[in-house]
Amino acid sequence: MGRRIGALMVDWLVASLASLAFFGYDPMATLGIFALENLLLVSTLGYTIGHRLFGITVRPEVAGVPYIGFLRGAVRTLLLCLVIPAVIWDADGRGMHDKAARTVIVRR
Repeated sequence: MGRRIGALMVDWLVASLASLAFFGYDPMATLGIFALENLLLVSTLGYTIGHRLFGITVRPEVAGVPYIGFLRGAVRTLLLCLVIPAVIWDADGRGMHDKAARTVIVRR
C-alpha cells in the first residue's frame, strides 16, 4: 500500500506543478491534469510517473493481454478521480477502481 500512496502523491505533485505553471494553481485544472496523466500513461504504458518511480505497474487481470487499453484506462481513471472507489479495498488490497476496470497493480 505504501508504494501506491507514494506514487499517488508524486502524480498529484506533478499535476499540481503543471496547474501552477499554466493556470496559477486551479484545483479543477489540477484534477484534470491528474486525470489526463493517468488516462494517457496507464492506457498506453501501464504506469504513471509515480508508478514508475515506485516500481509498480498496472496490468490487465487477464493473463496474456499486453496492455490496459483506452477503455479500461478510462474506467480506472474516472473512478480514481471520484476518490471513494479508490479508497475501498477488497481482501486482496485491490481498490474498487481496479476491480471495475479489471486491472491489478504489480511490482515491476
